[in-house]
Amino acid sequence: MSRSDFPPEFGWRPGLRVGVGLGLAVFPVAVSFGALATTLGWPMLPTILCSVVVVSAGGQFALLTTLTAGSGLPLALGAATLINLRFLPMGVSVAGSLVGPAWKRALAAQTILDGSWAAAYQGGGRYDRRKMFGASAVQWVAWVLGTVVGVVAAPQPELVESLGLDLVFPGFFLVLLLDSFRTTPRAPWIAGTAILLTGGLVFVAPIGVAVLLSSLAAFLVLIGRGRRGPDPSDLVEPA
Repeated sequence: MSRSDFPPEFGWRPGLRVGVGLGLAVFPVAVSFGALATTLGWPMLPTILCSVVVVSAGGQFALLTTLTAGSGLPLALGAATLINLRFLPMGVSVAGSLVGPAWKRALAAQTILDGSWAAAYQGGGRYDRRKMFGASAVQWVAWVLGTVVGVVAAPQPELVESLGLDLVFPGFFLVLLLDSFRTTPRAPWIAGTAILLTGGLVFVAPIGVAVLLSSLAAFLVLIGRGRRGPDPSDLVEPA
């Protein structure tokens, strides 16, 4: 019996069940964010408020890392925005499944998270908004609670180094990078170009500027590939 023989579940309750699993996954990451933000000098209230409003591991890590490196708030916000640009196409894909006036749909779109967005997909370009809402609600609670635990239990900076918690930030982004190698044929070229750009820029510009300008790597690779024609690996249909 194939997976297609089992129709997807709809509604809040299946979303809440999915959210429990996703929440268990994001909780320790949130604890790490809260603990490291505190040890790096962030006050308790702004750290927790960041998790309440942003709810994005990648965006919050980028924001914290860039600010800690000495860059200003505009550059830090720019780095976090680059990380979260993926939500734009995700929002477009879900737009047809949201109902109500424009302000209500815009508010509902704020519940789009990676895991809940994927879980809510029903096939044929359709999304179960209630399932997405349920999954996102649980993840939001887990993310905020994890941050609170991290802030309250934040260890001393020396213990952070001895436990290797200071490697959470680069480790998190390394996982994202390695996963992109598996799914995107051009990712190694983009990563290599970004490393060269950043490595050169850090000697002449603030770290935040170097991070933002390194995003030009994607455009440089796309331009170079476009001149040579499409990559054959991009044309292979999935099995």
